[in-house]
Amino acid sequence: MVEETIARRYSEWKMRCPTHLCTGQEAVAAAVGQVLKKDDFVLSTHRAHGHYLSKGGNLSGMIAEIYGKETGCSRGKGGSMHLIDLDVNFMGSTAIVGGTIPLGVGLGLSIKLKKTDQISCVFFGDAAVEEGVFYESVNFAVLKKLPVLFICENNFYSVYSPLKVRQPEGREIYKLAQAIGCQSEQGDGNNVLEMYNKVSSAVNSMRNGGGPYFFEFKTYRWREHCGHNYDNDLGYRTQEEYNFWKERDPVSIFETFLIKESVITKNEINKIEINIQNELDLAFKFAEDSDFPKDDEAFKDIYAK
Repeated sequence: MVEETIARRYSEWKMRCPTHLCTGQEAVAAAVGQVLKKDDFVLSTHRAHGHYLSKGGNLSGMIAEIYGKETGCSRGKGGSMHLIDLDVNFMGSTAIVGGTIPLGVGLGLSIKLKKTDQISCVFFGDAAVEEGVFYESVNFAVLKKLPVLFICENNFYSVYSPLKVRQPEGREIYKLAQAIGCQSEQGDGNNVLEMYNKVSSAVNSMRNGGGPYFFEFKTYRWREHCGHNYDNDLGYRTQEEYNFWKERDPVSIFETFLIKESVITKNEINKIEINIQNELDLAFKFAEDSDFPKDDEAFKDIYAK
């Protein structure tokens, strides 16, 4: 609902930063977020909204950030692709493909040195495994038995490029990590319960010194790579493929399961949706009512290496 509201309101021209929406692949963030604790670390990619919110990030702060306001979680300087919230140990997201993977490993090393039971979780896409830093990072995490949870959201595309033009035919991404010595599994990225159970088991092991774990979850984004529109007219993916994945909407699948198992009723789901929409309306009003950062704030809290 957050992503679709952003998409609907983006054309108002009040949100001017590039925005990568995760509609269709929300289940990965939701399932992993339920396993992690507040003091666990999380790092993300350019498509970070779901990861940020699932870690307990502030919705109003996120929307204000997309509006470029001083009340945003990154004080209006980062926009959609650069979210950070130290209150919930969401350590940042970036537009650089693979850029947060070594940071996640570094946080894992800090956990081991401090001897806490935390987890460092880093989300990335299928294209990130084509970066050299991926191999170096996984190798180091395995060597030092670091509590790093690598979550690869394989949505089959890097912008408009499918896997077949980027990686050898028949390759399974999770086996790359496996070959480096990392415990590794593949799963259905649209099945909330399957992912929750797999990740829960892995994280329990990691908190007890079991070392790093890698998951490849196959899922699919509905909207364009960057922006609020649909882009099936561009020809890089077929309408048939899109329809197949849309019918596997993880939200609808989980709702149907919960109703069938008498866990929740349709009426209760409707009430949840009303509450979420009310929260969204307040978040957007907060963003619109907030001020833009002052000029003298431009170079504060800016770091370069």
